[in-house]
Amino acid sequence: MKICFVSAFPPSERMLNEYGYHVVRTLQDDPAHTVTVIADEQPGPVQELPGFNVIRAWRFNDYTNPWRILKVVRELKPDVVWFNLLFATFGNQENPAAAFTGLLTPALVRAAGFQSHVVVHHLMDHVSLDDAGVRNPRLYKMAGWTATKALLMSNSVTVLLPAYHRTLVEKYKAKNARFSAHGIFSALPAPPNMKLRGNPEHRILAIGHWGTYKRLELLMEAFPAISARVPNAKLVIAGCDHPITPGYMQSVAEKYGDNPQIEFAGYVAEADLPQFFGRMSLLLMPYSSSTGSSGVAHQAAEYGLPIVCADIPDFREMAEDEDLAVDFYPVNSASEFADRVASLLASPARLAEMSQRNYQAALNMTMPNVVRNYLRMFEEELAKKRTARAKPRELVDYFPEQAVSMVKKIRS
Repeated sequence: MKICFVSAFPPSERMLNEYGYHVVRTLQDDPAHTVTVIADEQPGPVQELPGFNVIRAWRFNDYTNPWRILKVVRELKPDVVWFNLLFATFGNQENPAAAFTGLLTPALVRAAGFQSHVVVHHLMDHVSLDDAGVRNPRLYKMAGWTATKALLMSNSVTVLLPAYHRTLVEKYKAKNARFSAHGIFSALPAPPNMKLRGNPEHRILAIGHWGTYKRLELLMEAFPAISARVPNAKLVIAGCDHPITPGYMQSVAEKYGDNPQIEFAGYVAEADLPQFFGRMSLLLMPYSSSTGSSGVAHQAAEYGLPIVCADIPDFREMAEDEDLAVDFYPVNSASEFADRVASLLASPARLAEMSQRNYQAALNMTMPNVVRNYLRMFEEELAKKRTARAKPRELVDYFPEQAVSMVKKIRS
């Protein structure tokens, strides 16, 4: 099978680049498939990762991305075009037109006669627009509804939480939506080495793209109470700014960087993750809301880390569905957060039990298993109608006035 994979891709640091990397790496392990990554352009020359076929064809905050991507797809003529997307993959609040038009790309690719599949990591229906810093929530809700309908015009759509699948089926009447586990990034994770934890420090980790629904203020408020009860606790903050909150990490580091018990690790390169995670005792998720299945939680499971997380319905359902060991605390409660963390760090037996449980959960959702399920679906779809083309009347159901002329232009 010949696959084009559309995603942010390393050395890009944009969101989902790590997920894209691991999907493509797994695809390339099977000689029956060839994959070309259609990736995001970078500000300057980049050294591509060895062994990957990457075409940097689209640009963040550029409204012409659908045509840029479609041009490459037409040249390569793949069997499947696989999109790895967030609603903000192609643009941010500074250029909502680019974000919106980018999400039309899967429908355009299908209209041009190619099989298109979308993995969408969140839905606007489940995003807290207040936490996201949206200035015009009503407009964003309308745009989110339209963009979701447009994504569903691809051949198939996968979401990573059961609640999202219910939303697509019940609210959007989707017949081509499916649910899949997020998966871990490894083919065979190594069991956790408990001797590295709490020896001599308990390193507790908070990692992500910070500044919107992932913020550090609650954690900084809770940490003094944690360190008072667990003197050898050290807080490690890793990751980078969310694209819409530039400078956030620097402002936090300037305020708390003098504390010897707090380390700002910055962005952690892919090759350094096993050693980095292996020394941690606990993962912290001090979020105010969610935007989908947590990649960070699945990384923690891969390395057998216990998790302390805000009690957010999406995350509780994820933990129950995947049998993850997570201790929840009430959202925005610094005292409860501190108590959960300190209590866990004071209980080696509980830490070991949660570590083993998350490691076992990881074994059940390795990336090869996840990718194998996608490939099976693609093969079934291609077997039914290998040369399927979207008909103009299908698009009319969504965009009655412009659909026919749009398709004619695409196909000409």
